[in-house]
Amino acid sequence: MCDHIKTMKAVILAAGYGTRLQRDVENSTCGRFSHLSGISKPLLPVGNSSLISYWVNALTATECVDTIYVITNALHEEKFQEWAKDFHNVKILSDGTRSNEERLGAVSCLQLSVKNFMIKDHVVVIGGDTLFKEDFSLNKVKEKFCELQAKSEDSNLVLSYQCKDEDTSKYGILEVDEDLRVMCMKEKPLFSETKSRRACPCFYILSQTSLPLLDDFLDAFKESAIEEKDAPGHFLSWLIPRKPVYTYEIDGRFDVGNLQSYVECDLYFKELHDVKSYMI
Repeated sequence: MCDHIKTMKAVILAAGYGTRLQRDVENSTCGRFSHLSGISKPLLPVGNSSLISYWVNALTATECVDTIYVITNALHEEKFQEWAKDFHNVKILSDGTRSNEERLGAVSCLQLSVKNFMIKDHVVVIGGDTLFKEDFSLNKVKEKFCELQAKSEDSNLVLSYQCKDEDTSKYGILEVDEDLRVMCMKEKPLFSETKSRRACPCFYILSQTSLPLLDDFLDAFKESAIEEKDAPGHFLSWLIPRKPVYTYEIDGRFDVGNLQSYVECDLYFKELHDVKSYMI
């Protein structure tokens, strides 16, 4: 991989319940989307594959990681186990919940994965409902992380892309210095509240020295409502003043949150010709 990185692991966060998408599917009267009912978002058919399979194929082809851990919930665990039979390097973990009301939250799921599989290496954290545009390259992102690690083993790497003014209130927005080190992340600010338009998707490479801070974060927020500690961006915001975090710029992403965004993503990948090199 590089002199400063021997091995990495991947954790794909797939324990959400996709409530917005499932609501849209149930309310759709055209009948075109009934086959999506009850399917976890990472397992949705996108183009000629399931959404999550694009990640597994790319991570495997680039040899970025030696093992891919997928954390899901008890409701969908059986379907993920069935899907994982096609991959030699994928392991499934359930968070034990069966409804959105019981959910642990993404940060707790990440911590559970790290503890259950006793992860000591750098970790690529991926939102299971996210894919990127064709410019994204795991090899290039890996190279950037290697450069950062050569300077400091505490360094972490996240992604960012330019969003429209009216969309800043939908995303976590990164403010960076001239070296692309992240100074802070503002959670869904109005466009008048920040000069930055750098939206940050759920794809982080966390250094092995940052993993113990998951415990510190969750301990600090143990009395807080789940909405204050659920999203991985909450941990990232907390991490930024404690460890160096840098950003790597990409063109954009697909975030399958509702039925409209799913249809757009599915159409894009049905027209994608060079699938084998996607994200590599």
